[in-house]
Amino acid sequence: MSKITKKVEELVKPILERYGFDLVDIEFKKEGKSHFLRVYIDKPGGITIDDCQLVSEELSEKLDIVDPIPFSYYLEVSSPGVDRPLVTDRDFIRNKGKVVDVFLNQPFLNRTRITGELVEKNEKSLILIVDKEKIVIPVENIKKVKLAIRF
Repeated sequence: MSKITKKVEELVKPILERYGFDLVDIEFKKEGKSHFLRVYIDKPGGITIDDCQLVSEELSEKLDIVDPIPFSYYLEVSSPGVDRPLVTDRDFIRNKGKVVDVFLNQPFLNRTRITGELVEKNEKSLILIVDKEKIVIPVENIKKVKLAIRF
């Protein structure tokens, strides 16, 4: 995490805690000639546009005071969307029993992507049910975990 995203996390967490929202991710990227600071938030039942506006306004005020970014940028506060990554312990607890896609750094069971039912995640491993068998994936081999989207 960069210095900028760490500082933004320090600023936004108290706001989110006050409203019972979860921080999903913070991105700071240059796209073309512009810079974008994106803050993804969520809550049980889903985040609304009014929630995003509320957080955006309060965070913007704090950013103006602290000024951690020495050039112009666009602030975006939004829902992470349906294909959001699972990051926090709360994400994994909330989605226990759901089907997830796990993207791996190195092949595991000859695959770099594994889809299965989320059983548990702890400090060392992610446990899934795949084809009626329990598999244990070491956390250090996990690149990203997302809810599986079925059509």
